[in-house]
Parts: sequence; structure tokens; C-alpha cells
Amino acid sequence: MTVKQKKERAEAFHAVLKDLYPNPECALLYGGDPWRLLVMARLSAQCTDARVNIVSETLFAEFPTAEAMAEGELARIESIVRPCGLFRTKAQSIKQMSVQLLEQHGGRVPDTMEELLALPGVGRKIANLILGDIYGKGGVVTDTHCIRIGGRIGLYPESLKDPVKVERMLTPLIPSEEQSDFCHRIVQFGRDVCSARTPHCDICPAKGLCDHAKKKK
Repeated sequence: MTVKQKKERAEAFHAVLKDLYPNPECALLYGGDPWRLLVMARLSAQCTDARVNIVSETLFAEFPTAEAMAEGELARIESIVRPCGLFRTKAQSIKQMSVQLLEQHGGRVPDTMEELLALPGVGRKIANLILGDIYGKGGVVTDTHCIRIGGRIGLYPESLKDPVKVERMLTPLIPSEEQSDFCHRIVQFGRDVCSARTPHCDICPAKGLCDHAKKKK
């Protein structure tokens, strides 16, 4: 498939997603606070968004700001985020990123990929989420749903699981102003229809576009 054909398929697939999810929202309930989204995105690694939302209620009740988190006792932060898994690493990350934001950015979450990647625990996935949701700059968030479904649709080999390679392949196929909404929609689609173990190809409105569905016939 040529790049032009992939663009056309990506556009057609996104049109299906737009019909299904006309008002996409981030699954992390961060209340519009960039720092909270940064913290919650770090907690979401290998953890469900639903669990992060629950844990974050307690976390932000006790540590409501970057200043409070930076000054917080690490052991207490660990005890709160324990249900999210990898709690020692995550607690250290969110404490240290808060310290670094205050010391180097005046408490403001930066708006460039380079500056975001310099924060403890922040990779391209989190950086793109911040750039897209907070600053409207676009950015493809290659979470497990995005990686899986893009491959099934045929935008790259289904065997490709490297998030950085997937990001590079998807970025030119989705207009920058639509990338954030596309990623939120594809997450919901992955939960509702195109699940990892048992995709519901029989009821999928995008099956006519999908290489994976065609192989199953």
C-alpha cells in the first residue's frame, strides 16, 4: 500500500470513529490541570485508566499541587500509588518531576517534546499526550490500543509493536490537528469493539477497511 493509500484508509477509518465517538475525551480525569495529567499519565503505565482515576482522587486530595508533591514524603506517595503497580518507581518519578517542574519551569508543564522528555519518567507517549491535550500541538499517543488497531487496519504490519516506530508511521497519516482526538477515539474503540483477544469483527463498522477482518473470512 502506498503512503497515499494509507492516508486514505486512515482518513476513512477516522471518519468511522468520528461517527461512533463524536465528542472524544481523555480517559484520565485530570480536570484540565496539566500537572495532574502528567502525573496520571505516569501512573497509567501498565495500569488501567479506571484504576488511575480512583487512586488519583486520594493522591490529589493529599498532594493537590506540584509544590505539595515535591515536598511530600516518598513513602506516603508510594503507599497511595501502590495499587497502580511499579509503585516505587512511579512514586519517585512523580515526586522528582514535580521538583524539576518547580526548579526549572516555574511549576509550568513545558510545551516542547525536548523539555517534556527531560522530565523523570516521561517518554514520548506521555509527551505526545501533553502536547496534544494541553497545548493542541498534535501528537500520536501510541498506547496498546493504538498500536494494535493501526496494525489490524493495515496502516503498518500487524506484527509491529514498537511504539516509536508506530508513532513515526502514523504521524504523517493523521492531520496534526486531529491526532489527539484520533488517539482518544481509538482507545475507546479498542475497549468497545476491537479488543485484544476477541475483536468483535462481526459488528465492527470498520471491517470493510480492515486487513485483519478480511483475513478472518
